[in-house]
Amino acid sequence: MSASMQCHIDLAGTSDAPGQAREMATGFLADAERIRGKPTSPDTTGAVLIVVSELVTNAIRHAPGLCTLRLTLHDEGVLIEVSDTSPVLPRMRAPDVTGASGGWGMQMITRLAGEVQTVPGPGPGKTVRTRLPW
Repeated sequence: MSASMQCHIDLAGTSDAPGQAREMATGFLADAERIRGKPTSPDTTGAVLIVVSELVTNAIRHAPGLCTLRLTLHDEGVLIEVSDTSPVLPRMRAPDVTGASGGWGMQMITRLAGEVQTVPGPGPGKTVRTRLPW
């Protein structure tokens, strides 16, 4: 199998964007199961949904305007990309244990996905991408 499926959604910078992103990712994973001919493990499904949710949450929290979520099916897993309007690179920081100022998102993303890359563009913004294995 080669990369044979991709989907994307443009999301407004509103509080319902992470839920919309998770809904799209759930449908994507169901389609991926049909293409791959085998079920996606609950661990993989959970990891994809958390990473999607956290990347979109970070985009709407730290960048004004729209963000775009793209998911691409590959032999070895799923590529997750979120583009936003801010050129500011994401950074790891100590989580706020009170929950007031966050800091947990990049910690979770890095723990679940390992490598996270940030590339400039589109426009003045950036794209944050990571790959999760099956």
